[in-house]
Amino acid sequence: MSLAPRAVLVHRTTEYEELVAHHGTHGQAAFFLSSRGRDIAEVAERHRRAMRALTDAAAAVPLSWRRAQVERADLDRFLFAPQDVVIVVGQDGLVANVAQYVGGRPVIGVDADPGRNPGVLVRHRSADVARLLPTALDGDSGVDELTMVEAVTDDAQRLVALNEIYVGAAGHRTARYRLGLDDDRGAVEAQASSGVLIGTGTGATGWIRSVWQERGGAGPLPGPTDDRLLWFVREAWPSPVTGTRLSAGELTARARLSLTVESERLVAFGDGMEADAVELTWGQTVRVGVCAERLRLVG
Repeated sequence: MSLAPRAVLVHRTTEYEELVAHHGTHGQAAFFLSSRGRDIAEVAERHRRAMRALTDAAAAVPLSWRRAQVERADLDRFLFAPQDVVIVVGQDGLVANVAQYVGGRPVIGVDADPGRNPGVLVRHRSADVARLLPTALDGDSGVDELTMVEAVTDDAQRLVALNEIYVGAAGHRTARYRLGLDDDRGAVEAQASSGVLIGTGTGATGWIRSVWQERGGAGPLPGPTDDRLLWFVREAWPSPVTGTRLSAGELTARARLSLTVESERLVAFGDGMEADAVELTWGQTVRVGVCAERLRLVG
């Protein structure tokens, strides 16, 4: 007998929950905020809206389905099953956080606080969930396949992200490495910089777009489903032993950007998830490019 589908509801701890956990009680949290000119009522109301959206989304799951809930901090320890439909209740960034863990499972993005989020990835309201669940199970019908970026190290560690992958030093130290492109006849350049950013068309609504604008907005940004990435070296430093020739470019579906570490320790992380970073040591190489997997986002 085959298992019934499972709805996995993903959420994140709210600002109100973090405040109360830190200060012990609602009253102490309210006093802390008031001493800094803020009113806890606004924070508490956003918490209530988030909890209401989560409750309503859960209530929309058919009784015949199985269900589970997972908080963002526990995603790296949660085991997704083949029959899962993932319902992300929160902000656009939470969908990006989920992307590297769900594989090809369909994702429904639910806006927990309409009006505060752009709604690029959390496109729906909790009232839409009951209607969207059958669509999610239908396969490709009504699903957008969003391009992702992946980084693979020479010891087979793998990192996947929906918006962008950052490779550089942890904190504010200078990253030192050798950078090259697969199609550049083996040419590499020693660099010292604030790190390298490689992003998708979905990421072109965030961090990648800000760097692109700083560089004068040359060339078109990729779309969310385009099989191409943009990459930028952040604040490359010219010196007698480091260059700035390779500072930006585009990666097509088969192209790879290669980075060999010449620092004691660098990190690679995706979509701001620094806690889930891949550590890179001296002499180690990481190759970054378009991921064969897609995030299957229910439209």
